[in-house]
Amino acid sequence: MWSEHVEPTGDVGGSVQQGEWVSPFLSADGHPVDGAVSPPAIDWEQRYRRTVITSDTVTTAFVVAAIGNFFGVRDAANWHEKWGILAFCTELLVLGALAVSRSWAPAVLGQGAEEFRRLGRSLFMATVVLALGGIALTSRNIKLWIFVAIPAIALITMTARYLLRLWLHKQRKEGRCLRPVLAAGSLVTVRDLIARTRKFPHLGWRVDAVCTTDGLGLDEGDQLDGVPVVGRLPDVASHVQRDGYRVVAVTPDPYWSPERLQRLAWNLEGSDAEMVVAPVLMEVAGPRLHVDAVLGIPLLRVSMPIFTGGRRAVKEVVDRMGAAVLLMLFAPLMVLVGLLVLTDSRGGAFYRQRRVGKDGREFTILKFRTMVVGAHGARAALADHNEGAGLLFKVRRDPRVTRVGTVLRRYSLDELPQLFNVLTGSMSLVGPRPPLPEESAAYGPDIRRRLLVKPGLTGLWQISGRSDLPWEEAVRLDLRYVEDWSLALDTVILWKTLRAVLHGQGAY
Repeated sequence: MWSEHVEPTGDVGGSVQQGEWVSPFLSADGHPVDGAVSPPAIDWEQRYRRTVITSDTVTTAFVVAAIGNFFGVRDAANWHEKWGILAFCTELLVLGALAVSRSWAPAVLGQGAEEFRRLGRSLFMATVVLALGGIALTSRNIKLWIFVAIPAIALITMTARYLLRLWLHKQRKEGRCLRPVLAAGSLVTVRDLIARTRKFPHLGWRVDAVCTTDGLGLDEGDQLDGVPVVGRLPDVASHVQRDGYRVVAVTPDPYWSPERLQRLAWNLEGSDAEMVVAPVLMEVAGPRLHVDAVLGIPLLRVSMPIFTGGRRAVKEVVDRMGAAVLLMLFAPLMVLVGLLVLTDSRGGAFYRQRRVGKDGREFTILKFRTMVVGAHGARAALADHNEGAGLLFKVRRDPRVTRVGTVLRRYSLDELPQLFNVLTGSMSLVGPRPPLPEESAAYGPDIRRRLLVKPGLTGLWQISGRSDLPWEEAVRLDLRYVEDWSLALDTVILWKTLRAVLHGQGAY
């Protein structure tokens, strides 16, 4: 029925009847067309995938061997108690779970939280199977492998993957290890996609060609933001066949009806190109997006943000326990910092300030004092020197900041007392930046969504440039966290916070 509204491609294999589907990569019987270019997977993708698999295998083998030798579990009366059998089963279960969970899929390697989410899911699956096997065999040594081996494997494999990811991102910033992308959509949405891929090269996309509605810029040498316009939207499949693009990014355009999108997906079958369709809800992603088939129609279902429930309870427990552990670890450092603040300038070691938290409730935030006494009263005199974005007040070389305060701010050591706020429940380890009451009073309805969750000691804002970010970008990051929050995202942010603190970018 939809064939009445579908235009013929007319670009491959001679004449095509209206509504008839013809893939440029497959013949009518489903076999590859002779002479059709089916581009192989990019070499670096396969090499990187093999490197990750090798890393996971070697680290798992190293952990089980080290634990077996260290704890001396070689001798046992029963076969299922022997070190070699348990070590082999543990490694086999871990690697098998990684394969079943598709933790080595090229689409998730090197970017986003999904890679670590799948890795964690795999290790949890291996732990459950190992525990059930130990119960069935009444093994006495199984606890060693469940409570020592699996956590050690998790720690080392995640660290190894993170280091591999850092290497990959470095290569991408230098213009290597990128996936060639053909963008197809309206001029506005394609231009936005080009800008985003250039701003975030670590994501691995490079827009090499563009197809637009009417082929605007088809004359030789015409480009869109430096990217050549190679054809019209109906020509996408033929360009993929000829030039072997790795990703076909479909951006919003009135041309893309459901029938045309379906036909494009069919026409790309048999190629190595991945078709990616950008939804209208550009800032909603992650666990809130679900694809459902209703009456044969694919629907993109957007679930409500989760502000209560089991995962939030887990977050609360992790926040309190994490804050308690970090306070114990950093106690000597905090004592030293407090003494340095007291000896550097007149005044107390701590600075207390009113901030706005969840649901607009005010609380008192704790920080190490980094400015001279009476600094807040001198703020009006520095209004002309304000370098902060939007509602933020920031001065890069603020004369009110003390010598010790400059160092504390650069490495975010002044924020350590906020762990007490996390411990008492007014803040979280991860969340949006806590605003001042006067900032919050100027919020519009959209920005006030930042107050739906607890403010955080760190967050997307802190790991993305802090005070160097434009106001709109800082707000967008905070709203993205509110909309797409997950435990995996929290884990990634906490991991990246260490690097952001050491670099000190945007901290002043």
